Amino acid sequence: MSLNRLVIGNKNYSSWSLRPWLLLREFGIPFSEVKIPLYAEGSKETLLRYSPSGKVPAFCHENITVWDSLAICEFVADLYPEKNIWPPKLEDKALARSVSNEMHSGFFAIRNSLPMNCRKQMVFHPMTESLKSEIDRVCEIWRVCRSRHSEKGPFLFGEFSIADAMYAPIVLRFNSYGITVGSTESEYMSTVLSLSSLKEWIAEGVAEKEFLADCEVDA
Repeated sequence: MSLNRLVIGNKNYSSWSLRPWLLLREFGIPFSEVKIPLYAEGSKETLLRYSPSGKVPAFCHENITVWDSLAICEFVADLYPEKNIWPPKLEDKALARSVSNEMHSGFFAIRNSLPMNCRKQMVFHPMTESLKSEIDRVCEIWRVCRSRHSEKGPFLFGEFSIADAMYAPIVLRFNSYGITVGSTESEYMSTVLSLSSLKEWIAEGVAEKEFLADCEVDA
């Protein structure tokens, strides 16, 4: 039995659950998965058995519990230092941490207007100034990171890192809602979407039966 257990929500909708799940899979770290459908009867009480926040995701390692997606990713990086889950170079790690935390604490217009939905394929029309500004900022981050690290590999810092896990749900959102991006950003999105682990997550999300009206957006 694995020493690691990850508690997640619906794969179709839960962007915060995707982040540590994808990180663990991409770095080959064994874990067992506990999925608790969000907003279902009794789900809050069930979640509280795993996390004091009553929210997903939560990560359990032996007798240690960590909640919040970025906190989990940071803990996993500490737990497996040999895997270089952050970029090893100090200045690269500083930038990776900055853009990861920017994702973690911001981009509310993207989250509210373009909720993650693996089943969704459409072209989103009502573009507000705040949404456009946030999309432009994400694209700027991707371009800057790729311009500095393109020779090291196809991800934001060359090799897959926490930064890619943090932005993977944004890749899914842009893909689901037909958001137009530049060539560098499009190439990066294709790289992330080609990950076999992400394809597995998407397939399982699409197959789920739960329907959350607040996460369903029409054109």
